[in-house]
Formats: sequence, structure tokens, C-alpha cells
Amino acid sequence: MVPIFLCGFMGCGKSTVGKILAGRLKCKCVDLDDYIEEREGITIPDIFAQKGETYFREKETEALAAFGDMGGVVATGGGALLSDKNGETAMGAGMVVFIDTDFDTCYDRIKDDPHRPIAASSTREQLLARFEDRKPKYQAHSHFVVSGGYPPLVIAVKIERMYKKFIRENGKNG
Repeated sequence: MVPIFLCGFMGCGKSTVGKILAGRLKCKCVDLDDYIEEREGITIPDIFAQKGETYFREKETEALAAFGDMGGVVATGGGALLSDKNGETAMGAGMVVFIDTDFDTCYDRIKDDPHRPIAASSTREQLLARFEDRKPKYQAHSHFVVSGGYPPLVIAVKIERMYKKFIRENGKNG
């Protein structure tokens, strides 16, 4: 199966939609952050605190490359597809979908989450600036954009249709 990479800002719905989509496609869904935590043996906040964001981003790059061969649905972290290298890796390996959810919705979902080191250490204004800076990068590194304003099941069905079209148009096995 050609992998489906879901990208977007923290709290846009990647993990929730990814699980529903994987169920519909009868494949696995992997949360990239969970995968990195398991491989590293420590939490994302601890990786940031002990080894820094640069180290964490290197681990994301390695994980994205690995999933190109494994298939399934991959819910990427909010910063995973910001670099051109990671964007090209994901787009070359499979289909990338940007879940475009408005800032207020994302903020409400992440504002009190201690498991998100960037959100926990940033003000609302800083997160809004980060959101606005990241959006064009998500768009540039995606094959498709889907509105995050729908219920998760509706988003998953829309992505499933995009995937079937992507497979047909690119002559790949789904």
C-alpha cells in the first residue's frame, strides 16, 4: 500500500482522522510522534528538553523515510513536513494530505496539553504566528488539501476518495 501522510498544525485532527481512515482502508495508522517516542524510549517533551528540537527533527526525517517502505496511514507531527527534505521524502513515497483546520479550533485543542512542548511554552500570539508561518509550507508539501472544519469521519471519507483517485492517476497499487 502506498502510504498516506497526514500533515497540518498541532491539533488539526491528524491522529483522529488517521485512525478512522486506517480503519476504512483496513491498514495500520501510525502516529509519527508515538513511533519516535517508542524508538527513543522517552517522551517528546523529554527529547526536546534533553536533546533539543534539532535532534527531534532528525528523528522525524529518519522515521518519514522508513514509512515510505511500510505503507499505511501516517499522522505526522505538526512540524514534520516543514522542511523541504521531509516534504519531498513524503511526497515521493506516497500521498500527502494537509488537514487545513482554523487556528482557533487548533488552539482550543492544544492550549492545555503538556505533551506538546511547543504549545506548552508558547503564548497564543506566538502559536498564531507559527500557524501562519507553517500554512504555506504544509500546502507546498501536500498533494491535496482537505478542510478540517468537517467531522473526522467526513474528513476521512474525503481523504479515502482522494487516495483512490491518486492511486488511479499515478498507476500505483493501493
